[in-house]
Amino acid sequence: MSAFALDEPFDRRPCLSRAGSVLRAAADSIPPSSLVLLGIFSVQLGAGFAKELFAALPPSAVVFLRIAAGALILGAFVRPRLKGLAGRDWALGIGFGVTLAVMNLTFYEALSRLPMGIAVAVEFLGPLGVAVAASRRRIDLLWVGLAGAGVVLLAPWGESASVSWAGIAFAMLAGACWAGYILLSAAAGQRFPGTSGLSFAMIVSAVVIAPVGITTGGADLLQPELLLIGLGVGLLSSVIPYSLELRALRRMPKQVFGILMSMEPAAAALIGVLLLSEFLHVQQWAAIICIVAASLGSTRMAGRAK
Repeated sequence: MSAFALDEPFDRRPCLSRAGSVLRAAADSIPPSSLVLLGIFSVQLGAGFAKELFAALPPSAVVFLRIAAGALILGAFVRPRLKGLAGRDWALGIGFGVTLAVMNLTFYEALSRLPMGIAVAVEFLGPLGVAVAASRRRIDLLWVGLAGAGVVLLAPWGESASVSWAGIAFAMLAGACWAGYILLSAAAGQRFPGTSGLSFAMIVSAVVIAPVGITTGGADLLQPELLLIGLGVGLLSSVIPYSLELRALRRMPKQVFGILMSMEPAAAALIGVLLLSEFLHVQQWAAIICIVAASLGSTRMAGRAK
């Protein structure tokens, strides 16, 4: 029995509240641009550790560990309010969760076949497409052309190509889901209070991915060291970056936030080199630079148009 056992049930909420207050105070002392960059590198570190797990578990099982860990941690702080939800709210929340599950599954399948920098660069075409689709400026054709050039440079032409078509296809599907995630996230923010919409979607996502993840992972999912790494991946890939980005968005213009987020493919390539020794060719770096430049250009021009 624990030395802290009490006659009455212990209420963890005050402790969670105090811990949350300390974390918020610490986050407020950091410049918002630094919060965004920390969030970006947190996501990519999580992806790097997840990729290392592929040696022991298939991507679908790693996705299950990540989403389940994120749902448990986020749910402990933000419990979704289900009482009083209308039918459209349920449909939105479920659609949001399914999209989140498919986005993560397809990205991890791409990650198992491609270097990190390439997988993230191709996936980044999703949010870039959302930004361009919302605009009617002719100059956006330039950003589309740059992004297209990046894809052409990354595509595995020839028999000696080191990049797989299957990996590119999975990354593109993940990008399409990311575009849907952006739209559904905005809609959920209008129908669900605070961050309860994301918490609800994470729980739905965990339920959706559980059959596939448990079937493919089997008894290996019960290994303590794999569970611990999966918990770390969930923290680094979901809980920490979302919290940092949310705090940053409250203190900086959305245009600046978008410009900083455009650095994500480059950050992924850098983490790939440092953590996984995934050294890219000059042509592949040029492709990533094209996609980053396209994202930067569309974000800056969108801000000026406003």
